[in-house]
Amino acid sequence: MKKFTTVDGIVAPMDRANVDTDLIIPKQFLKSIKRSGFGPNAFDELRYLDTGEPGMDNSKRPLNPDFPLNFPRYQGASILLARENFGCGSSREHAPWSLEEYGFRVLIAPSFADIFFNNCFKNGMLPLVLDTSIVDRLFVEMYANEGYRLTVDLENQTVVTPSGESFGFEVDGFRKTCLLEGLDDISITLQEAEKIREFEHAHRKNSPWLFRAN
Repeated sequence: MKKFTTVDGIVAPMDRANVDTDLIIPKQFLKSIKRSGFGPNAFDELRYLDTGEPGMDNSKRPLNPDFPLNFPRYQGASILLARENFGCGSSREHAPWSLEEYGFRVLIAPSFADIFFNNCFKNGMLPLVLDTSIVDRLFVEMYANEGYRLTVDLENQTVVTPSGESFGFEVDGFRKTCLLEGLDDISITLQEAEKIREFEHAHRKNSPWLFRAN
């Protein structure tokens, strides 16, 4: 998992409430359990004019010209600005996989669905909760200024606007450490690899009958 320190990036909008995980990555793309390959199908239903299916050449599909993430001004965005209850619906981890591969490192919203919120941290993204009034202001500023950027500093837990205005945010200490150090669940477990090997050796020695071949 990539380490997360500071993200200074273009902000793109998802200006609707209750965006569910099926809208983020439709069900037909859930056949794979790999973490890669989902970026081109993030928001597939909104992003393209046809119906997407696994294995399609997305580069040849017709783009929806009315979908903001297809606008030239939002290309290369690494921060997604959303409305309340983002990521509701099913618990599919493919949703954060698709957003991370699309290029987003930070998601900002007044609230997130719990399982989606937790899955974001496990996949190297920062789901950042800000007050609705602040999110409203950011939407206004973003729409008014092409190329609008925010600087998100995880270490200092601040979001800084182009004018220099700063907003603080809360984040669980353990999750913060995992992002800063680039640790997912597997990496955390591997930190105890030596202790695990010692346990396995002792277990095999103390209970040899469990390891005898039939």
